[in-house]
Amino acid sequence: MRHRKAGRRLSRNAPHRLAMFRNMAMALFRHERIITTVAKAKEARPFIDKLITLAKEGTLHARRQVLSRLGTPSKAEVKPVGDDPEHPEKADTRHVIIKLFRDIAQRYTDRPGGYLRVLKRHQRRLGDAGETAFLELVKPGDRRPKTKRAAPAPVVAPAPIAISPVSVAPQPPAPASAPSEPPAAPPPAGEQPPTPGT
Repeated sequence: MRHRKAGRRLSRNAPHRLAMFRNMAMALFRHERIITTVAKAKEARPFIDKLITLAKEGTLHARRQVLSRLGTPSKAEVKPVGDDPEHPEKADTRHVIIKLFRDIAQRYTDRPGGYLRVLKRHQRRLGDAGETAFLELVKPGDRRPKTKRAAPAPVVAPAPIAISPVSVAPQPPAPASAPSEPPAAPPPAGEQPPTPGT
């Protein structure tokens, strides 16, 4: 059992896992959105978040720390000319680390953390049908609205009715309101009731 061992191993040893995180960080800094599995995205997020936090410092020491964590591939071009020969004007020959320090880090100067977002996709990965997700950089103005929800009102149970042991005498029913005229008595059996107008 892996007690007190944080993080997913992802079926790799430590150098292989570090190389995978470096490659994912490089691809993310280049394209700003990549597709990977959900488990890899959740594990790579803290690694990349720390790189952006270092880049926000902008010091020489921070640049050396990012270089040591990303390795020499960080000096690769963002978009070489050979990637799209039909449109050479779209090429970006800056190094990836320069884009990280000048562009990406400047977006999040007022943001204390949480630079990445993991969005799950409904498409599964071919082969093993693993869950896939987008790993993307958060846009500068995206903030979750801070709305405080009101606490629900406490539910008060009705108090039980206490029955006293003293017996209560039954009260007689209230008399009905007396009519203003007494009801007319029925006529005797041999007589007819008088008809009006006779």
